[in-house]
Amino acid sequence: MSKQELEVIGRIGASEVVEAVGQDASCCPGLASAPLADERATELAKVFKALGDPVRLRLLSMIASRDGGEVCVCEMTPAFDLSQPTISHHLKLLRQAGLIDCERRGTWVYYWALPGVLDQLATFLTTPRTVAEVAVVEVTAAEVTP
Repeated sequence: MSKQELEVIGRIGASEVVEAVGQDASCCPGLASAPLADERATELAKVFKALGDPVRLRLLSMIASRDGGEVCVCEMTPAFDLSQPTISHHLKLLRQAGLIDCERRGTWVYYWALPGVLDQLATFLTTPRTVAEVAVVEVTAAEVTP
């Protein structure tokens, strides 16, 4: 549980995250492909800063792993030893980073992970493998599989 505040300069929407990370792996280089431009690094840093807190990381994991794709805030709050306003604050920061979105239904708010954003972050962080590395992984996997 972090006491550190995340400075939020402005809401970053899903389109900005897609733009910062890259549309897909074929058109835009990942981290290991080329040095980042200042603007792209700034946008990505906002997303990774939001993920840098254990509470927010757990919240995102709870939301992303949920069957049906969405979860009510009322179901997440009991999993933490934090007040409901603190949980709502962390969820707000995840929304501002463009990782999740929500909808109010009556008195409750339901959250879901934005499609593709986590995949794009994973693609950005994936380093290209050489043919030799792929062969080693395949041989190792074949040895483990009965």
